Amino acid sequence: MTVGLLLITHPGVGDALRETAAGILQPLPLAVASISPGEGETPEATRGRIESLADDIDAGDGIVLLTDAFGATPANIAVAVGRGRGYPVITGVNLPMLLRVLNYPEQSVAALAETALSAARDGILQATPPAIGHHEANHGVG
Repeated sequence: MTVGLLLITHPGVGDALRETAAGILQPLPLAVASISPGEGETPEATRGRIESLADDIDAGDGIVLLTDAFGATPANIAVAVGRGRGYPVITGVNLPMLLRVLNYPEQSVAALAETALSAARDGILQATPPAIGHHEANHGVG
């Protein structure tokens, strides 16, 4: 099974995520491409480019569309493409999500979409204890 990943993001975001993942996991275990709306490009033109790129990377097992900010232009276009082609669209893409998905290249489209969602739920953590007030930090409590 070879599912493709298509990052549809604001300019530079998808490219940076893909390049960083490639630097960590070389070679990438799945086909990963990124695309962004062009300056002054209509949503219809962007959608056409996305669909063409999707055709290029879909090896027959489908594609998961990962996008950055729900409600923004890239995500809205991703949702339109996903609905039209039956591809799952996951918003909020970040590096931990992408790396998690890439660690399960044998999964189906549906399973990879769930893996991306679980990475989103589990991958955002507060790595230090909550900050305490300035007064308490410098003078102790009480």
